[in-house]
Amino acid sequence: MNNEMLQVADAVAREKSVDKELVVSAMEQALSTAARRTYGTKHIKTRIDRHSGDINMFHVVTVVEEVEDEENEISLQDAQERNEDHIVGTELLEPVEAISLGRIAAQTAKQVINQKIREAERERVVAEFEPRVGEIISGIVKRVEGGNVFVDLGRAEAIMCRDDLLPRESYRQGDRVRGYLREVSNQGRGAMVYLSRSDVGMIQRLFEQEVPEIQDGTVEIQAIARDPGSRAKIAIVGYDSGIDPIGACVGMRGARVQAVVNELHGEKIDIIEWSADPAAFVVNALAPAAIERVTVDEEKESIEVAVNEDQLAIAIGRYGQNVRLASELTGWNIEIMSSSEEKEKREGESKEAVEIFCEKLDIDQSMASLLYEEGFVTLDDVAYCAIEEMATVEGFDAELASELQRRGRDALLGQALVATQEEDQVAELDTTLIALNDVDDAIVSTLIEAGVATAEDLADAAVDDLIDVEGLSRELIETLIIQAREACGWFD
Repeated sequence: MNNEMLQVADAVAREKSVDKELVVSAMEQALSTAARRTYGTKHIKTRIDRHSGDINMFHVVTVVEEVEDEENEISLQDAQERNEDHIVGTELLEPVEAISLGRIAAQTAKQVINQKIREAERERVVAEFEPRVGEIISGIVKRVEGGNVFVDLGRAEAIMCRDDLLPRESYRQGDRVRGYLREVSNQGRGAMVYLSRSDVGMIQRLFEQEVPEIQDGTVEIQAIARDPGSRAKIAIVGYDSGIDPIGACVGMRGARVQAVVNELHGEKIDIIEWSADPAAFVVNALAPAAIERVTVDEEKESIEVAVNEDQLAIAIGRYGQNVRLASELTGWNIEIMSSSEEKEKREGESKEAVEIFCEKLDIDQSMASLLYEEGFVTLDDVAYCAIEEMATVEGFDAELASELQRRGRDALLGQALVATQEEDQVAELDTTLIALNDVDDAIVSTLIEAGVATAEDLADAAVDDLIDVEGLSRELIETLIIQAREACGWFD
């Protein structure tokens, strides 16, 4: 009978792919737990002989300084009377009769063993697959439930959620499938291995498998943007002048990229060359559209792209796919417009800038237009550029450049003072007008524009003073004035 326990432990260990010692230890703990029904509060330890299978049980008595649990503890003095080598913390094992497993005890032992085996399986799966996160692995479809595909990996089971599958992709039991190992999660119900075919990592690993130049580092994938099942864009860079990075990824007669496309069931892949210049990178990313003009706004991290009318649909793509993927790939917000729209926008910006120069710098329109054409777009450009740079403009000299710079700085200083005054008005308003019952943000702005900045200003005003203010009715003006006078203590 005892040998049968070792045979069962050996069979369970092989079936669950865990260490036999762990199964035997689980049996020992299970028997100790079941023994509580017989020995009550006594601390019981079970040992199973690894060769004969004999079961031995012991009552564990711990040596302590001061006894609090007489059943499971012994004083140091009494322990040393038995053996002078005993110290505090020593566990004395007193043999007790091994229990015979009844129905309830056997059920308890079975639960403990199953729990220990599940924990061991979970730890084994995590230890085996966690280092492989980011790899492509293959398995056999075990079952499909609710759109989720469960894959047998041999020593574990993985799941591909519906969102991890490609659109219109379906599997049946027994199909072989390859997926990108994106996560291993150690959860209470067990270790979960998640595969994905829609992750950008899937494309990266497929190209690494197909392109030797990527494996040896002469070609590197810098960025990937993907609309799973439809189209993907990958940006690559080469570090060997003798190797064409795009040609290396495409392969002879497109064999390499076609292998990736076939694995992804026809997903189109655009391979573009990465560039440190954002304008050039965006132009490459918007291929196959022909780009006319690119304007970069680094402060807003956006790029305006102008194309001819016949290229507009190509640049945007179906449902905006091309520009969306290009924006995701480059990390820039891309705005597509036709050449005519871009021209109209530039003319508007030019007209506005020229008007500001004429007003703030006190110059004529021809000089203002000349400044704009030479790249001076804002007052900041004029006020803080190098004198030598402005002096190179045709018809300008150092004296004129210095004077324009002074006027630009004066204009900016004036704008800053106005902004400060408005902030002061708002701060004052926050402590007075904003406390009135019928005042909201819109009325606050309207009153400021009308020159009413405080509750005292409003209390001193007459209805006729504000009757022409747009957005304020006579009834509302009367109500606000009464509230302001009450707040200022006129009726106390």
